[in-house]
Amino acid sequence: MKFQVTAFAIAAGLLWGGAILIVAIANLVWPDYGRGFLELAASIYPGYAPSGGLGSVVSGTLYGLVDGAIGGAIFAWLYNVLAARVSR
Repeated sequence: MKFQVTAFAIAAGLLWGGAILIVAIANLVWPDYGRGFLELAASIYPGYAPSGGLGSVVSGTLYGLVDGAIGGAIFAWLYNVLAARVSR
């Protein structure tokens, strides 16, 4: 079985970007919610600040979409390479 790299990358990007979006919006409503998670994201993504308002939510979500897509593409490609070697 092979992963379709593009489909996996899109799915991973939507999942990770969606996770950041949901936690960031919840953090705007309840300021203590997901604080550690958002601070971790801020330490990775330049220009992103937790509790920075709606602009920060959008930038964090976009970072998450791109980061998740790249990570998903690498994972699917690596899986396909390793699965082909093992099946030989």
